[in-house]
Amino acid sequence: MDAVLKIVLYQPLNPHNTGAIARTCAMLGSELHLVRPLGFDLPNRDLRRASMDYILDTNVSVHESWDHFKASLSPAARLWLFTDAAQQTYTEVAYISDDYLVFGRESDGIPAQILSAHPCVSIPMRGASGGPRTDHRFHSLNVSVSAAIALSEALRQIHSVS
Repeated sequence: MDAVLKIVLYQPLNPHNTGAIARTCAMLGSELHLVRPLGFDLPNRDLRRASMDYILDTNVSVHESWDHFKASLSPAARLWLFTDAAQQTYTEVAYISDDYLVFGRESDGIPAQILSAHPCVSIPMRGASGGPRTDHRFHSLNVSVSAAIALSEALRQIHSVS
């Protein structure tokens, strides 16, 4: 199965989350892009353990910075940045092959200056109403769960029109 979608992790901190996302990418035929700095060293035993060794079957690219990542893209590349502050939900987007689904650091997401330069989408969550959370008892979904939800929807759309 050719990789039709790409998951991008902006400065991920947790090797367990990154490993779980690598496993999802391997199983769903997607690429994984990691933007440095990372919160862990590569190679990493915890990353490999969390991926259940699927990391070996995942097409992983590591970029030295956001600028290096952006420079690697074709002019036609489409990025969808996931943030709870977005008004548009992830299901309102018409995904196409080769789209990039971008997720931020576990601690604080994607910086505002990057968010402002790209289309942003959200996964509706309890305590949020089309913007930042109003009920802070519910913080956020785990980034690996968010990536799986987004990737599944994008693939569903792409395969339903193929």
